[in-house]
Amino acid sequence: MKSLKVVFLGTPEFAKTSLEAVHQSHHEVVGVVTVADKASGRGQKINQSPVKIFAAENNIPVFQPEKLRNPEFLEELRKLDADVFIVVAFRMMPRVLFEMPKMGTFNLHASLLPDYRGAAPINYAVINGEEKTGATTFFINEKIDEGNILLQDELEISPDENAGTLHDRLMTMGSKLVVKTLDGLAENSIEEKPQPEVEHPKNAYKIFKEDTRIDWTKTSKEVHQFILGMSPYPAAFTTLKIGEEEKGLKIFAGKFEIEDHGKPVGSLDISKNEFKIYTKDGVYFPLELQLEGKKRMNIKDFLNGFRNFEEIKMA
Repeated sequence: MKSLKVVFLGTPEFAKTSLEAVHQSHHEVVGVVTVADKASGRGQKINQSPVKIFAAENNIPVFQPEKLRNPEFLEELRKLDADVFIVVAFRMMPRVLFEMPKMGTFNLHASLLPDYRGAAPINYAVINGEEKTGATTFFINEKIDEGNILLQDELEISPDENAGTLHDRLMTMGSKLVVKTLDGLAENSIEEKPQPEVEHPKNAYKIFKEDTRIDWTKTSKEVHQFILGMSPYPAAFTTLKIGEEEKGLKIFAGKFEIEDHGKPVGSLDISKNEFKIYTKDGVYFPLELQLEGKKRMNIKDFLNGFRNFEEIKMA
């Protein structure tokens, strides 16, 4: 089988797994493009992306341009004479970059396009209670996630699965799809197809802090799926009032029951044995949570941390 010369563009762990799969295949990774190193945390420690760490360990040339249109960077990339570029969890690319390789540039996206275009397809598939999702490889064009489809693979979403476990399963499945796509391009055996025209495709917009607040006026099932879809990151939250102080409460997991309760929606009952929050049609029981300023813990340890339950209310 023909071997292709590849430049890989990506940043997080999700991308690293695909890079590793390509590196272990018979194709050749001639260069890697990733985000610049960043200082973070209290000690301002310099952090390198998982993609950079893997490339450095395997002696693959690494490029970390601040600007993707930088002429020197573009010239260095041209010299690599790659057949194809692969993009996994990177950033918007200018035409001058994605049109550079002979065979074009393809992207791995963690949904069954055209549904869930955007930055958070895994979160929204869980939030919306989908029974299946998948991964798509497609040629990049100037519109976000709208290029011609190369290959797709489906994956069932397990009941009560959260975004974290689905992320990990899609990461593994997606890495295999990337290699399969490379093989198909090398053999000229893939017929690219335009994405189906859908009047109202489901969107997966970038999630901001204000988007992670739990809306207790929704049904118990909707609340449950929202919490799963935000877990473990960025994490769904609500606000408690403890005495005179308001504190954010992240909820990572729980269960629910449907019942007529006649209580105000969003109110709570809390005691040393139980924590109940009333929804539109029932009760939600948080099981894993994290109070602002504390570490993540199970419900038993959380409740053991309080003496006076009378002073705890929903803010």
